[in-house]
Amino acid sequence: MDTKKVYYTDPQIEFRYTAAHTSVIVAGRRFGKTHGLAAPWLLRNVQHMPRSSGAIVGATFQQLLTRTLPGTLQALEDLGYKRNIHYFIGRKPPESAGFRKPVREPVSFDHVMSWYNGSVDYLISQDVPGSSNSLTLQYFMGDESKYLNFDKLKDETFPANGGFKGDWADCPWLNSMLFMSDMPTTKKGSWFLNYADKMDEEVIDAIHWLVNEIWRLKQMPETTYTIKKLNEHRRSLAQLRSVAVYYREWSSIENIELLGQKYIAQMKRDLPPLVFQTSILCVRPGKLKDGFYPALSEKIHYYSAFDNSYLQNLDYNLSKAADQDCRQDADVDMDKPICVAFDYNANINWLVAGQPSGMKLRVIKSFYVKYQRKLRELVDDFCHYYRLHHSREVVYYFDNTALGSNYAVSDEDFATVICNQFEKNGWRVSRAHIGNPLKHHEKYLMFDQAFKGQKYLLPMINQPNNEALTLGLQHAGVKVGSHGFQKDKSGEKNAETEEDLLEHRTDGTDGFDTLCIGCFLYPMVTVITPGGMGYF
Repeated sequence: MDTKKVYYTDPQIEFRYTAAHTSVIVAGRRFGKTHGLAAPWLLRNVQHMPRSSGAIVGATFQQLLTRTLPGTLQALEDLGYKRNIHYFIGRKPPESAGFRKPVREPVSFDHVMSWYNGSVDYLISQDVPGSSNSLTLQYFMGDESKYLNFDKLKDETFPANGGFKGDWADCPWLNSMLFMSDMPTTKKGSWFLNYADKMDEEVIDAIHWLVNEIWRLKQMPETTYTIKKLNEHRRSLAQLRSVAVYYREWSSIENIELLGQKYIAQMKRDLPPLVFQTSILCVRPGKLKDGFYPALSEKIHYYSAFDNSYLQNLDYNLSKAADQDCRQDADVDMDKPICVAFDYNANINWLVAGQPSGMKLRVIKSFYVKYQRKLRELVDDFCHYYRLHHSREVVYYFDNTALGSNYAVSDEDFATVICNQFEKNGWRVSRAHIGNPLKHHEKYLMFDQAFKGQKYLLPMINQPNNEALTLGLQHAGVKVGSHGFQKDKSGEKNAETEEDLLEHRTDGTDGFDTLCIGCFLYPMVTVITPGGMGYF
């Protein structure tokens, strides 16, 4: 039989021999969470609890399909477990496969991973209401836990993970849990950090001592004494593991032997400082006490909206799922124009898109381009993503900063370039000139009232489609000027350095401001003209 060596880092090895009932791992990008933690953890539970039911939980089905499953399936294949041989996804295993039956067979196999030994793993997405209801689980893991809704876990998934013990009552991993994430940057996403206080380090130390003692005894000649001590230690180890909570924070540098110093240096250069600190170094971010958008609340103003019917029809074709476009979005009205606004700079340009819906303004997606890619490429990116939009019309909100300005390489101003590029892509443009930019103190009051729901449309932001923008909104600073509160834009004037990158500045938030002001003060109105329906 062919054998294959698999490399694990010291933290990954520690995780595996600790094997606690509840494990919470906060680790940087490319740490090896999928290959070194998730896949071995999943296999362990599948093999030690045959015919059991587990689950993989994601915030959205899109996340499971495009981020969680591809890496997990590749890790399983690297460990020798192949799809449609050792397990099936999204369909009942054929009789010819000879798989055992689970103790509790799923009613539907549409979102189920079925294993050769009768174990099944449900794919639970929190954007499908009640997806954990009526399930009885023996274990589950939550991937990208900073995006999981803790209230839904508490109300739906935690209760499902308990009760029926079956043939696995003596297994220390019955009803076990694994949560993995990089360091969260929001309060809502920080719920799992509390597990650090639930860990008893003495229990973890005792587990490590027993593991070492068992290994030492196994090196000795087999005697009545060694057999007795091994059995005693194994019982004690299982008992401790069954109650242990294991919490660790590790940076990507722990995996530097595989990543190399060049990768860490590149991430430091390419990522915003806050993202580098949290996603690579795994440092807890400091809280911005006073910001330009103090009433912005992740709990109130953020949402996700994936069209799961489209994603499910992909039949777990992961390559198709990776090519994302507007068909995966449930919040875009395909028959109504999309409102857009820009922020213009020499080195970074932003497009922020939204659609008013009743008393709300849904910010459905944002795009940005850097350096050699300019406004034309930015418009092209938008048009490609929304290429299946039915009306193919945008309402373009712009102020005087878009007029009479260019990159000194063309006679066309920004507004003209944008309109021409939309039309080149087959889109109609309704221009909405909103005049001079509002003063900062006026914007500060406007957005405070808007986010509090006191006046104007209530801004609602599709968080998965606006990750960079939401980060900018959360960390936009404020200062007091001669006319009152002002957005702190001082960072935009500095030359870019490794510690102060373009994406970390307030440019994207300015595009957001223009979109909101346009929709607040110059709403899109449907009119009937001699040429048919139009908007102004």
